[in-house]
Amino acid sequence: MADNNNLSDLRAEFDKFVQDKCDTDPEKAEELRDPDAGDAVDDEPVPQFVDSLHSVLLAPAKSGVYLSRIDIKRVAEAIDESIPIKEREKMIKALFRHTISKDFLRSAFNEFNRHINGRVLMYQELSAEFPASKHIFDGYIAKTAKVQKTFDQIVEDFEEIGVSDEPLFG
Repeated sequence: MADNNNLSDLRAEFDKFVQDKCDTDPEKAEELRDPDAGDAVDDEPVPQFVDSLHSVLLAPAKSGVYLSRIDIKRVAEAIDESIPIKEREKMIKALFRHTISKDFLRSAFNEFNRHINGRVLMYQELSAEFPASKHIFDGYIAKTAKVQKTFDQIVEDFEEIGVSDEPLFG
């Protein structure tokens, strides 16, 4: 008798799971297949530097490193920001969407530099271990230096937005 109750409970739990997670509604099914689709937040405007930043930062051929979604998430957490894990481009946009100060940019770029410098250390170790490949790793290291200079240039060019700059408060 106890086995029947356990089986009935298990069946009820399974049916609830199927109803909650396996919805046959086509709109919800599409949303489950592509969780990044249809976010209105993703269509909000971003500061001008974000487009050039993600085209340089997220392309390993230009930056010399690959920054994963988890790397971007860790950067955000290190500067006390919360962003959802999505496509890397959308994560960069979410991280910098509401940037109003150079201090925020500096702290974010310092954290990106920390991650990039970790990769550079790996490249240096690999260069020492495999001297025939040193020229390849040196190329990657040179690219990381260019990206880090880009960070400095973005901070230098950024115009802070203060409360008094808003037309409603002026």
